[in-house]
Amino acid sequence: MAEEHGELEERIIVKDQHTKEIDLVNRDPKHINEDVVKVDFEDVIAEPVGTYSFDGVWKTSYTTFTVSKYWCYRLLSAVLGIPLAVVWGFLFALISFCHIWAVVPCIKSYLIEIQCVSRIYSLCIHTFCDPLFEALAKICSNIRVAVRKEI
Repeated sequence: MAEEHGELEERIIVKDQHTKEIDLVNRDPKHINEDVVKVDFEDVIAEPVGTYSFDGVWKTSYTTFTVSKYWCYRLLSAVLGIPLAVVWGFLFALISFCHIWAVVPCIKSYLIEIQCVSRIYSLCIHTFCDPLFEALAKICSNIRVAVRKEI
């Protein structure tokens, strides 16, 4: 019974990865557009003290800006949202495909091939350079430096 419950839970988890519920209230849960598109009327149009328009013009401007921004966004997203979602889905699928089937295998292949080269390089360094630097170290090991202050 416990095994059947575990298998059912596992199937539900796998299904939820592809049919995840979306939050219609909080549509930016990771806050990726937090600072980019938060533009209100006060961020764009402001009248300094002493340079005020008529109150009716100010209120109408505010309403016109807010409503036109809202409806233009809704119309653009209704017309272009689904086609752009297809384009972005295709692009990210293409990037994932290239990464999984080309980039990572090339890097792994390179690392395997370079391992042979690194062994040969290491052998050459240890064969030719180590004795040279050990000899130089022995030559320089008897050098003494004294610092004196003369007045």
